[in-house]
Amino acid sequence: MYAELVAASYLRAHGLRILRRNFRWGRRGELDIVARDGDVLVICEVKSTISPQYGTPSRAINHSKRRLLRIGARNWLSLLGRRVPVRFDVIEVYLAPAAIPRIEWQQNAFPLFARED
Repeated sequence: MYAELVAASYLRAHGLRILRRNFRWGRRGELDIVARDGDVLVICEVKSTISPQYGTPSRAINHSKRRLLRIGARNWLSLLGRRVPVRFDVIEVYLAPAAIPRIEWQQNAFPLFARED
């Protein structure tokens, strides 16, 4: 939850408008952050770690998670009732004890439509 607050603040500071945090649909689905970057709808997955000892936090975004994020984006678009460009971003938040969080922002991390769906 703290990492999502940090990520939302970071996105706002970079000019994105936060539309919703923790958008839920169904029993398993949640979008961490839904934002706008100009005319583009941005679905942002937030991953955090205290230690990068085992790799980057985004390594947890596997095929199943990407599929859930795509379903969530389609649910959001159905509520909108119109088509808009969609971009999937990933924010990695490194939370070292007693330090300012370090943020890595990956824009266009993967496409809305993919063969794996």
